[in-house]
Amino acid sequence: MHGEYDDRGGSGTPRKGRRPDEGGDEDGQPGLINLAALVFVILLVIGGVWLAKVLQRHARLEDCLMSGRTNCAPIETSR
Repeated sequence: MHGEYDDRGGSGTPRKGRRPDEGGDEDGQPGLINLAALVFVILLVIGGVWLAKVLQRHARLEDCLMSGRTNCAPIETSR
């Protein structure tokens, strides 16, 4: 009785002005949304890997300093 079609008019037209073949929830460009989500996830992964490397480098430096050494920081020389 209260399905997708309005049965009061007898014309078999869908309720709320939608055609039966329309999804209704999609905005017409699901591929663009999926691509944006994929780019976002890739950026999160890259940022996480970068953050893990930075934290690991700082942890090594802190471990070296806590052991009492004074030559822990690498000295960069240009040739």
